[in-house]
Amino acid sequence: MKTVTTRSPRLRLRFSHPSLGFPVIASLLIAVLLGACPVFLCAASQAASQKDEKPYALIAGTVWGPDNRPVYGVRVTIRRSTDKPKKVRWEVYSDHHGEFAQRVPPGEADYILSADLKGVKLADGTQLHAQEVTVHIYSEERADTGLHLTR
Repeated sequence: MKTVTTRSPRLRLRFSHPSLGFPVIASLLIAVLLGACPVFLCAASQAASQKDEKPYALIAGTVWGPDNRPVYGVRVTIRRSTDKPKKVRWEVYSDHHGEFAQRVPPGEADYILSADLKGVKLADGTQLHAQEVTVHIYSEERADTGLHLTR
């Protein structure tokens, strides 16, 4: 067995780059040391994400059972009030908290929400019913509502 010793490479900083002068490299090094780069990166990423995102309105709500508890897994259909009753534009399902949310185009419009209760019954076998709810959107906003299921 033989032990070999080698010289460790040293990190050399060269400030004499032909295209960049000393002031530019020194200012970049100071900015990195002071932590200014994360601020610039956050601002740049925020501006890029705002360019990609289109304006929208949000319809959010909760599905409530006859016992005033949130209901999981109910299919909620959303359509414009000017559309035909059978034409469903969006459908979402309530989560474990009974909540749902759907993005819709901004602008003044009425939307009709209804719960599709095919195959949903109580433990004693009685069928549940739900009334349609109308939500009015004015522009880019959030509208909160609730769908109440009855016996």
